[in-house]
Amino acid sequence: MAVSVAPGESMASLSSDLFYDILRRLDGPTLASAACACVAFCSISKEEKLWENVCSSMWPSTSREDVKSLISCIGGFRKFYADCFPLIVNKEVTEYQWNDHLEYPEEWTEAEYYGDVDEFENVAPSDFVSIVDIRYKDRTICSKVLWGIPNANEFNGWFYNCPFRIDLLTYAARDDDNDCEVFLSVSDGLPPILSMEKERKDGKLWMELRDGLRLSWIVVNKKVKQAANLGSWSPLGGQRHWPTDKDFVIRFGSVLSAKGILPCQVVECILIMKFRVIHAEGEGVQTTLKLTELSMQLEDMEGAHVNGRNSLNVLKKALSCHRSKNYSEVLESCHLYSKAQSELKEEKMRNESRLDRLRIICGIAAFLTFWYYIL
Repeated sequence: MAVSVAPGESMASLSSDLFYDILRRLDGPTLASAACACVAFCSISKEEKLWENVCSSMWPSTSREDVKSLISCIGGFRKFYADCFPLIVNKEVTEYQWNDHLEYPEEWTEAEYYGDVDEFENVAPSDFVSIVDIRYKDRTICSKVLWGIPNANEFNGWFYNCPFRIDLLTYAARDDDNDCEVFLSVSDGLPPILSMEKERKDGKLWMELRDGLRLSWIVVNKKVKQAANLGSWSPLGGQRHWPTDKDFVIRFGSVLSAKGILPCQVVECILIMKFRVIHAEGEGVQTTLKLTELSMQLEDMEGAHVNGRNSLNVLKKALSCHRSKNYSEVLESCHLYSKAQSELKEEKMRNESRLDRLRIICGIAAFLTFWYYIL
């Protein structure tokens, strides 16, 4: 039923409860925009309960009581949304040059690069919390919360000097009350697979996964009371049929600043999601996929894994980096990194090729010189 308002009746005369009922139905971006419309909307939009509803709708993990307490301690749901809805954008990628890279080994000692120093940085693994949500076609299929960094005792040098990696399915399952296994089937919107041979030809299932999956990996630092979303929301790439013909690997991530931490200045946060086909239509049951991996790792420009110590420092630095609501800007940042990384690899291969040719020429010259004096 349509409700009309008399021309002389101002918005100020309307009930604040009515305003609240309107605003509670909005998503985050619309609620933020409505707050700029008038004084009444601005006042009501500061209500924490509104932003709690927005966050729980977008990130179901935030509905957990322990996560609610965490968010309240770091500034509330309104601040949490403002920190985690925009995605990380790194505009420093273009500053990285191959010629500069050649100077780093002289400026950085091995201890500085690999973090083998006597004093630990003021970054503790227990300060970090991972809040992860996976959606497929606007339906949440997985929510995980991981407190701390697994196997990272503050006084254990093994973690600090070895490649950093978090396998969320392995460790988060210990604290989850629900079943740790995640499945996708035709009832969730997957196209039926008559045979894997047909899938290898048309790639229909792969395209549906790539277009339908969304990943949010929020990292919170309890000590500094900051949070950031390290995911790219949509997949950045992936690979079909690896390492078996039934596996699908989807890659998400972001480009993080490493200035003052690593010589490469920027690193890539790689979030890997892997599904495996466990049933196909030809086997007498509907097509079913199982989530077998959900992990995070950091790699530098040369593709080397970043160790635990440096990874913690990079993650802490990422919590205060530049963000953007413009998704195309986020994708451009990731594509610039991939382009710079490819150019670096090509330049490295050209240099190695030049060195190989130089070695061959020197070897031939030495051989000819030897036989010249012999004869």
